[in-house]
Amino acid sequence: MSIPADLKYTDTHEWVRKEADGSVSVGITHHAQDLLGDLVYVENPQVGRKFKKGEECGVVESVKAASDIYAPLSGEILAINEALADAPEKINESAYDAWMFRLRPDDAGELETLLDASGYGELVESESD
Repeated sequence: MSIPADLKYTDTHEWVRKEADGSVSVGITHHAQDLLGDLVYVENPQVGRKFKKGEECGVVESVKAASDIYAPLSGEILAINEALADAPEKINESAYDAWMFRLRPDDAGELETLLDASGYGELVESESD
């Protein structure tokens, strides 16, 4: 399984990419979409809404289950990927390209508290034992 080294990760299987403007893009990992199976629905947070790190902010549903999405950082939602409303399968096709929402962090330093690729790989391995 490929875990991109340029991203940060949460222990709840969200990935985070820092953008040039200081915002972050957020999606679910390849591992998460693999466990869920074929996605049929994505519920993104509302633009302008503020969340605290770890707070529920969305849902993905598959043919097997529904799973909450958690805010990886505290901040305000700047944008959502509206294409996922009609094509949630884009996450299955390319989890690291199909961002779900963009967030402006309240504290950019909070990004450093997330897992790096190596730490996330260890997490996934420990869960499959």
